[in-house]
Amino acid sequence: MKKNIFYLFCCLTGSLFSMNAQEKSYPTIGKIHRLDPALDKLLDISSPIEILGTGYTWSEGPVWVKKGNYLLFSDVPENVIHKWAPGKEVEVFLKPSGYTGTVPYSEEPGANGLIINKKGNLVSCEHGDRRIAEMPLYNPAKKKTLAHLFEGKKLNSPNDLVQHSSGDYYFTDPPYGLPGRGKDEPAKELPFQGVYRLNNKGELSLQVKDMTRPNGLAFSPDEKILYVGQSDPKGLIWKAFPVDKDGNLGEGKIFFDGAELAKSGWRGAPDGFKIDKSGNLWATGPGGVLIISPEGKLLGRIEAGSATANVAFGEDGSTLFITADMNLLRVRTKTKGMGW
Repeated sequence: MKKNIFYLFCCLTGSLFSMNAQEKSYPTIGKIHRLDPALDKLLDISSPIEILGTGYTWSEGPVWVKKGNYLLFSDVPENVIHKWAPGKEVEVFLKPSGYTGTVPYSEEPGANGLIINKKGNLVSCEHGDRRIAEMPLYNPAKKKTLAHLFEGKKLNSPNDLVQHSSGDYYFTDPPYGLPGRGKDEPAKELPFQGVYRLNNKGELSLQVKDMTRPNGLAFSPDEKILYVGQSDPKGLIWKAFPVDKDGNLGEGKIFFDGAELAKSGWRGAPDGFKIDKSGNLWATGPGGVLIISPEGKLLGRIEAGSATANVAFGEDGSTLFITADMNLLRVRTKTKGMGW
């Protein structure tokens, strides 16, 4: 009887350790909403949304490191990159992560979006230092700047990035990391918020300049489309840009509009997202993480219990990690991320 009571207590508090996986059982949060039968092939609505870590100021930029079997993610206001590995507690991986100055700079000075590039190095969008930077894992002394200036002017605060199979990088540059977040901003040198391409020769080109708050971005599985989310409350949209044979973006069209979701009371804005092997978008936005088909149909959403910032596929490729305000979350899916 006492053993049963202890087991129940452990389940409720998330303190029970799995004998088989040797990984502790985590507390859960939120709910999965099925909005279309097609969701059944991608996600079980009974799958638990686990809290792997908590207490962060604003978690962002998750990326799975395949060779090391661990996750990295940013806490942007705290200027830190954290590391989570199965069965272990979250630990500091890199500090400072995105601002190396000695005086206070802004409310969000740290690194934001992170990727592991084709060479296996960490590439980060750094708000405070206003650059895209690359470093070998565990060797910050060899960090180098990939992009810092456009036509002689400083970037705003690079936010998120993706690498094309050609080796080229594409990234967004909203003003969220600037001291005034772009309003009456003396530090802002560019009069627009751009989407850029950095080719493998180190040449930076402006691809899009008419999005007010470009944020998350990701390629379709065939790399013929670059999706870009916009986190402007006046235009909660995801746009689809055709990619030509030279790697440049054509005229974008609205792929999905979150305005009606916001009107219905779902809180949040388009932020980071990833794409699975079938071309579905797993996009943070109004209401949590939205699962959107390649045809632009909303299939379901993951309600995370707080505002969501970004996602990444990891472990065997079917686990979705979610950075949601103060939390790092995990949910198992039935699909796999692009590239697995």
